[in-house]
Amino acid sequence: MAVALVLAGCSSRQGSQTSSSAPRITRATTLPAAFTGSVAAFYDPPDPLPHARPGTLIRHQVVGGTATERTWRIMYHSIDAAGRDEPVTALVTFPTRPAPPRGWPVVSSAPGTVGLNTSCALSRSDDRPDAFGVTGVAVRTDYIGMVDGQRQRYLSGVSEAHSVIDAVRAVRHIPQAHAGSRWVAFGHSQGGQAALFTNQLAASYAPELDLAGTVAGAPASPLTDLRGPDDRIVPHLVELLALFGIAADHPGLDPESYLTHAARRHVDVLEHGCVADIVATFAGLADHGLFVKNPLTTGPAAALVRDNEPGRVKAPSPILLFEGTDDTDVLPARAEAIRSRLCRVGQVTQFEVLRGATHGTEIDRARADISSWIADRLAGQPAPDNCPAG
Repeated sequence: MAVALVLAGCSSRQGSQTSSSAPRITRATTLPAAFTGSVAAFYDPPDPLPHARPGTLIRHQVVGGTATERTWRIMYHSIDAAGRDEPVTALVTFPTRPAPPRGWPVVSSAPGTVGLNTSCALSRSDDRPDAFGVTGVAVRTDYIGMVDGQRQRYLSGVSEAHSVIDAVRAVRHIPQAHAGSRWVAFGHSQGGQAALFTNQLAASYAPELDLAGTVAGAPASPLTDLRGPDDRIVPHLVELLALFGIAADHPGLDPESYLTHAARRHVDVLEHGCVADIVATFAGLADHGLFVKNPLTTGPAAALVRDNEPGRVKAPSPILLFEGTDDTDVLPARAEAIRSRLCRVGQVTQFEVLRGATHGTEIDRARADISSWIADRLAGQPAPDNCPAG
């Protein structure tokens, strides 16, 4: 069975609330020298890692440029769900022409599922981040854990959100980028869940930044509410990745204790392969069962999964949520469930249903609306809200 796995969302109990203790971040005026080693060597972080505030640049590498823009690979500091200072990588593109007086707006993107190890990091390519028509700075994080010797904190909502937010702080440490404090977050699939966590944590974690709004597409959450005959293989694979990703933030969680003997035989694929390898290895096993005990109902995983589902906290920045009716990876009922949660807590939310759109076509189908919605938020226009009255 072919499965297009580009999904989902999770994190820790402390992260389902807010992060209020982060220090105020100031902007740097100088850069460390450009990294001149190989692309592979870029992902080997300093050991030991010198402590620095979140968003501080560790290194940068020039990827390319044109007459109108530059693209860099960056490594910066962030804080994981356990409160540890960690290196994160990202790709950033910024204009070369003079910036407006308050600096360029920033679009910070959370990517979909690629795998758990550094070889899968999207920043290894020169595929520039999407700016959705915004003239400004575009940055796409790889998330915490995508450097040598680590594992991505897959579906650990706090770690994901901090990665997205600290990417904005990081580009503000690039003098040539002239990044301002006003920004928007975007994410689809796994990134959709990360974007929703970003929206609920941004105001308390980074009060010096001005999040104008968040776009979240097809977030594969909540995992705990929905299960049926047509909603089986992809959620099982997401749960598998989440067990190992969350365990990197919570060492007390033993992911292998949840797996069948057949699944445990292939754990090395999670450590060394990327999403295509993971799907090829585990999809058939998922159809028959990957787990000897259900991680959605059996502790300690069950509590961590619940705590990493977004939508329970109202945030000041509005949300555009979209979902395709023909998405067989993240079923429309999941987006409806998230929408209901957001509306119940009073979150300003515009929900768009894309008729005939699949998981792979949703972004392109929604692109014009996404671009328009982002432009209006950056211009200070009131956000639309189609939550049911009352």
